Amino acid sequence: MNTELAEVVRSLRQFLGENDMMAYLVMMSNRLLEMHRVLKPNGSLYLHCDPTASHYLKVVLDGVFGHENFVNEIVWKRTSSKSDHTQGAKHRPRIHDTILHFAKDVHAATFHTAFLELDEEYVRKKFPHNEPDGRRYGLWDMSGPGGAAKGNPSYEVMGITRFWRYSKARMEQMILDGLVVQPSPGSVPREKRYLDDSEGVAVGDVWTDISPINSQAAERLGYPTQKPLSLLERIVAASSNEGDVVLDPFCGCGTAVHAAQKLNRRWVGIDITHLAISLIEKRLKDAFKGIEFEVHGTPKDFEGAKNLAERDKYQFQWWACSLVNAQPYGGKKKGADGGVDGIMFFQDDIRGSTPKKIIVSVKGGENVGVTMVKDLIATIIRQKAEIGLFVTLNPPTKPMIAEAAAAGFYNSPASGSFPKIQILEIEKLIEGHDEARYPHLDAGSLTFKKAAIEHGEDKQVDLFAVPVKASAKKKKN
Repeated sequence: MNTELAEVVRSLRQFLGENDMMAYLVMMSNRLLEMHRVLKPNGSLYLHCDPTASHYLKVVLDGVFGHENFVNEIVWKRTSSKSDHTQGAKHRPRIHDTILHFAKDVHAATFHTAFLELDEEYVRKKFPHNEPDGRRYGLWDMSGPGGAAKGNPSYEVMGITRFWRYSKARMEQMILDGLVVQPSPGSVPREKRYLDDSEGVAVGDVWTDISPINSQAAERLGYPTQKPLSLLERIVAASSNEGDVVLDPFCGCGTAVHAAQKLNRRWVGIDITHLAISLIEKRLKDAFKGIEFEVHGTPKDFEGAKNLAERDKYQFQWWACSLVNAQPYGGKKKGADGGVDGIMFFQDDIRGSTPKKIIVSVKGGENVGVTMVKDLIATIIRQKAEIGLFVTLNPPTKPMIAEAAAAGFYNSPASGSFPKIQILEIEKLIEGHDEARYPHLDAGSLTFKKAAIEHGEDKQVDLFAVPVKASAKKKKN
């Protein structure tokens, strides 16, 4: 930790004491130092947070980047006003998040201004005139605000002497181009601006035009902290060029890497949970047909799976669920699961009947037996599911196989018969020698929602000179 940041953290600790907020700030400080280290001289960092921590994080970022490299504090209106007062709240509705923008070097940083369309009322007021050919224009003040104190030049234009916002040479060229108009003799000359030359309104530091992802949004994937794709597209487009590298070290469901791929950037996404990585893999493959990328940190063989099971049974369960395209039961929560580790839905009736359920039970221990299969049978009855998948790290016993076979079949009205209890070995799933069997009319489409297909050319480029992976790193075709 550098000296400046160490002093910042020490001061915050003295002020805040030992608590969850301080632990979070220490965790973020170390990671922000690493992000600053790998950032290119023309790079930027955007940190998305809520108002409970944004003021502390800004001080930490000042210690990492230097206060002189602060660019903007962006306020994103993430939701509409909530009626918290009806539940006794003693505060105004909390409807915004904060995005802190720092540059490695504010003078060298890549930045592209984004523009919004002009609204009709603004156009009516500011561009009220029309040329004979119908081209719309307005007349604008050219006075230099602040006069001499702001360095504005003073000279005569069409008989009027004052401080102007443009140099004399530029003013003379504008007059030659017909862009300076004196509305009446003796009046102050004004600049003629055409509506079709306007880029729009530059996006400021308060963003109210990007809506949050509601429960009915087409891009909603079911991940609790998912951000709108348009939010990340604006950020990526503003501070990078095609071919640049975008890093999201807390990538969740992959919105930032999706935006980077869509905008022809190279990317690296990192997350600590196998749930997130599995969802990102599916999202990218659904959205970008034919995309190739590699993943580090997930088991690639039986030994890797065994190692993960020994280190963290919950991460193992979440990863194993991804092998059969199931969603971990209860999201990212740990605890009692009632015999359900994962869940899937399918719809095999073209008349649009209620989605049907598949229960997934994952076992990573060495001792598996027939009692576990019986438990799964009881669970699918209790949960009113149609099929149960018993996903096991170790081979099943003969009594287990017999018990599963005795459970019979689920008879689909559209796709035939499927074993009601299926025992799937993780090693065979990894090697592609086995798979879950269930009706494939919209099969799995209700488990994790599909990302919309992105159209246009899918430009694949190497991340570095030699293609490499990340917890989702883009790879050349």
